[in-house]
Amino acid sequence: MLAPTLPFRASCRILRDVRIGIDVIEIDRVERALARRGFRERVFTEAERAYCDSRARPAQHYAARFAGKEAVGKALGCGVNFTWREIEIVGRPKPGVRLSGKTAAWAERVGAGRIDLSMTHSRELATAVCAIEEA
Repeated sequence: MLAPTLPFRASCRILRDVRIGIDVIEIDRVERALARRGFRERVFTEAERAYCDSRARPAQHYAARFAGKEAVGKALGCGVNFTWREIEIVGRPKPGVRLSGKTAAWAERVGAGRIDLSMTHSRELATAVCAIEEA
């Protein structure tokens, strides 16, 4: 069955295969982890730490980025078998994703194309959804 012709057709795209990943985490849990020695440096890049630490409630922003990394890992199909800093959340207001190292090699091997990430947080929870198009 063909899709109906819409007046905004030029802005619509038909997607091939899409991989989806989602994650939700309690901000308090991330706040407790941030108090542990070495957690920030092991999980977040220098740029991610600079951004989060510049915000009024850093734990909210760290939690959103943590959820973002988890969502990307799930969408790639590698679960948590990646090095945390190899998935970097970049940009504002729309977050982007920069892959490096073994995670970038895995993404290439599984045919991952464009990565789209959405993150949000409330006072208690941070959530991220990732969609990865087939290359």
